[in-house]
Formats: sequence, C-alpha cells, structure tokens
Amino acid sequence: MISSELKQVILKELDLDDFDMTDETIAPQVPGWDSLNHVNIILAVEHHFKVKFKSYEVLRLKNVGDLQKLVDSKLGK
Repeated sequence: MISSELKQVILKELDLDDFDMTDETIAPQVPGWDSLNHVNIILAVEHHFKVKFKSYEVLRLKNVGDLQKLVDSKLGK
C-alpha cells in the first residue's frame, strides 16, 4: 500500500492536488509523469526520505508499489 507520505511527495512534484494511486499505478497513468518528471520524482523522494537509490534499483521500478517497497527497504521497514 502506498503511504500518504510518498503520495504527497509525488503529487507535490507533479503539481497535482490529488490523484488516486495504488500499488499497480504506473507512470503513464499519472498526469504529468513523463521521463523528465520521473527523474525529478526520484530525486524528490530521495531528498524527502533522506535515502539514496542506485541506478539499477530505479531501473527495476515498474510501478508506484515498487517505489514504496524500495523506500521501505532503504528505511529498514
């Protein structure tokens, strides 16, 4: 399940008020989430959660649920 904290970071970066995201949500389904904003979202998530992702970890992400699992693993959850 996507944490409200992660959802808010993504929404803020995309300048959206709200968007219903699930674990299966993929970038093209979210308004404004293109390749450039993908990089910005990853950087914003790293900054917000004070974590650092390796390139191969980011390349493996298929959906928002994968991003949440990656954040959780970095935070030791």
